[in-house]
Amino acid sequence: MKKVFALIAAFIPAIASAAGANVHLDKHLTDLKDTASLQRGAQTYMNYCMGCHSLEHGRYNRVARDLGIPEDVMKENLIFADKAFGDLMTNAMSPDDGKKWFGATPPDLTLVARVRRPDWVYTYLRSFYEDPTRPYGVNNAVFKDVGMPHVLAGLQGLQVKGTAQVAVGFDTLTGQEITEEHEGVLYLAEAGSLTAEEYDKLVFDLVNFLVYMAEPIAVERERIGWWVLLFLAIFFVPVYMLNKEYWRDVK
Repeated sequence: MKKVFALIAAFIPAIASAAGANVHLDKHLTDLKDTASLQRGAQTYMNYCMGCHSLEHGRYNRVARDLGIPEDVMKENLIFADKAFGDLMTNAMSPDDGKKWFGATPPDLTLVARVRRPDWVYTYLRSFYEDPTRPYGVNNAVFKDVGMPHVLAGLQGLQVKGTAQVAVGFDTLTGQEITEEHEGVLYLAEAGSLTAEEYDKLVFDLVNFLVYMAEPIAVERERIGWWVLLFLAIFFVPVYMLNKEYWRDVK
């Protein structure tokens, strides 16, 4: 019984965190069969995220194999420092340095897509905005007072919070859109190197990669699952006939 209570207690912070932020989450239509998207996501992660956030439950050679990346390409473009092809995907940042620089040690992100859900991560990475009161000059609409700098700001640009007319419905009589003024709306004040559509696509690919990292066997598990169902369907026939024969003379 104590173990059951301990397990429930362990999940309470995650449940509270998920329920506490009343923020609309944009849908991430994950596609783990889109190898090109996963490759682009891996490239973005290694170039922008790996310096602070490790993927210590994954290995470079497994990622290269699953994503169809040749070993020489992986070593030349996606493996940095003195890491070997079969090493775990850790980084050089020590927990103490991370805590000193950011106020808390940057977490490992191998399982972030399962802990937070893809929709949350997708919305979070597109919801940074300017906030001069924060140490790095930015805040986040999904994760208030986050200690992380906006590492993708050069790509997305700078968003600010303000008021805007937001469509809330449609008037069938006049054919006009019904709008209301909402506060806390994010809009782009300074453009980055990517358009809004290009940035959304980049973040989609990045989250797609993180979903893969959280469960690399997902696609294979689905494929095997169909074979298991087929086996059970075929196996049901002799089992049913055997059961019928066994109970035939039983009264």
